[in-house]
Amino acid sequence: MEYAVECTGLEKRYGDFVLGPLSLTVERGTVVGLIGQNGAGKTTLIRLLLGLAGADGGQIGLFGQRVPNPENLPADTKSRIGVVLDTCSFTQAMKVADVEALGRAVYKGWDGRLFGELADAFGLDPKKTVEKLSRGMGMKLSMAFALAHHPELLVLDEATAGLDPMARDEVLDILRDFMLDESHAILISSHITSDLEKIADEIVLIDGGQVLLSEQKEALCDVAGIAHCRAGQLEEVVGLGLVDRERARVLRHGYGVDLLVPDRFAFARAFPDAPVDRATVEDYMNMMLKGEAL
Repeated sequence: MEYAVECTGLEKRYGDFVLGPLSLTVERGTVVGLIGQNGAGKTTLIRLLLGLAGADGGQIGLFGQRVPNPENLPADTKSRIGVVLDTCSFTQAMKVADVEALGRAVYKGWDGRLFGELADAFGLDPKKTVEKLSRGMGMKLSMAFALAHHPELLVLDEATAGLDPMARDEVLDILRDFMLDESHAILISSHITSDLEKIADEIVLIDGGQVLLSEQKEALCDVAGIAHCRAGQLEEVVGLGLVDRERARVLRHGYGVDLLVPDRFAFARAFPDAPVDRATVEDYMNMMLKGEAL
C-alpha cells in the first residue's frame, strides 16, 4: 500500500502552542477530511506537509518516499501536489490570464486547455485582476490553477469557504471527478462539515495539536449515533458493551443525557424506547470536543 502522505511523530512549536507528536496517513484513492476548531493545528499541519514551515520533529513521506528536507521539496515532487490555501496566493495586480501564463512557465505538465475550461466554468474573466475578485472567486481561481497541472495529490485548506452552496457543490463535483483516478488523493480541511460528509472517506479530528479521532466516515455517519437516554441507563449501556468506556462521550442536561454510541442500531435493539439519532460529522465533533468521558 502506497500512501500519498505519511507523517510520523510530527511536531511543531509556536510559542505556547504545540502540534503533535502527530501521525497521519492519506492513502491513494481516498479523501481525508480534517476537522477541528480554529487554532487546533489543522493549518499548521498542512503547512508542514507542504514545506511552508519546518517541523521540530518527526518524519514526512510523500508518494511513498521519505522527504529528508520538507522545506526544500524537489520541483518534481511539488509538481505532483495541487494546493488551495484559505487565501488566494496570487499577487493583486495579476490578471486571470497572467495566472495561466504563470502555470505554463512553472509546470511542465501544465494544461492550458483544462485551465481555460475550469475558468469558464467558474465564470473567471481572463482580463480581471486578482484584486477585483471576491473571496469566493479567488478560491475558484486557486482551484483552477491547482488542477491544471494534473497533480496526484490535492491539499485544500478551507477551499470551499466563501462559496455559495451551488458553487460549493460545483467544486465538490470537480473533486469527485479528480478522484475517479484511484491513484489520486485529497487532504481537505474544512469548517463546512456537510461538504466533508459528501466527499470524504476518512475524518480526522484535531484538537490542541493532537489527533483525537481518525475514523472512516461511514462508521461515523452511517453507523454511529447520538442516544438520548436517562442518566440511570448509562451503566446498563456500558454493561451491555454498547460503548467503549474510554472512547464514549456524554453530554448531561436536566432531563437526561446525550450519549455518543458507535452503533445506533445495536443501541436501538437493546433500548427500543430510547430515541437515537444518526450522527453527522458536526454532531460527532461536538460530542468529542464538548462531551465528558464516562
